[in-house]
Amino acid sequence: MAGKSQTGLSRNTAAALSYVLGPVTGVIFLILEKDSFVRFHAVQSIVVFLGLFILDWLLVTTIILAVLVPLVAIVAFVLWLLLIYKAWQGEKWEVPLAGKIANQLVEKL
Repeated sequence: MAGKSQTGLSRNTAAALSYVLGPVTGVIFLILEKDSFVRFHAVQSIVVFLGLFILDWLLVTTIILAVLVPLVAIVAFVLWLLLIYKAWQGEKWEVPLAGKIANQLVEKL
């Protein structure tokens, strides 16, 4: 998927950068970009990392399940790297459930 985005970056680079700071860069690229490929990755970044934040919060507040927080952190880090790589390669890789939600949100925006 060659071509430039509204930010002057290549579409793949803009999509990958939408994951770098999780929901923060997701919101930034969602506001700045009109390209559907970049917007999908921006929305997926928001959905995935807000979901992981909520999951971590729920685990921490449940004393017994708090031991799972490091495992969630490792999974989140690997997922973060994978999402950046896939977007940079030009793939519209969908995280299960979150990707479906992201597609629905992008269609409505």
